[in-house]
Amino acid sequence: MFAAAVLFLFACAALAADGIPRKAASCIICHGAGGNSTDPAMPSLAGQPAQFISTQLYLFREGNRKDAQMTPIASGLSNADMNELAAYFSSQKPAAPSRKTAPENAAAGRRLAEQHHCVQCHGPALLGLQHIPRLAGQQFAYLKTQLRGFKAGIRYDTDGNMTSAVQRLSEADIEVLADYLAGLK
Repeated sequence: MFAAAVLFLFACAALAADGIPRKAASCIICHGAGGNSTDPAMPSLAGQPAQFISTQLYLFREGNRKDAQMTPIASGLSNADMNELAAYFSSQKPAAPSRKTAPENAAAGRRLAEQHHCVQCHGPALLGLQHIPRLAGQQFAYLKTQLRGFKAGIRYDTDGNMTSAVQRLSEADIEVLADYLAGLK
């Protein structure tokens, strides 16, 4: 246990030396180096709008959005910490998508994104805007989980737009749309 604590402290010191906020050390464990997740269940933070990141951290901290991992982490963050983390991760370059959209899903996914007005909130290239997240290049499994959560009404939705937008998506549509989004740059 002591050895793990010492290693964590050395890692924090190395991060700080590289200009990475010290508080980012716990983020990188799940969200990947530079905020580029390699875990299928975890979103990438790199290139997300800063306002989106800070808003989500605030929602976790205040208990509006609940997650067994994120809620305890966010509970120890000040507003200044949240803004610093948001600025850092939003300035990081997103990695190339780890998934290539299946050819049969490219046109169908684009059509679903248009029919369900994804670009109206998430931007023309689905890179996110202000408090709305980047969808392009996110992990396939993560996208499916979030879409299913919105559809079931269990994923926190500030204004109800996402819950409303996904209601007509079938399970097959969710698979196609998530595949399409995961393959976008």
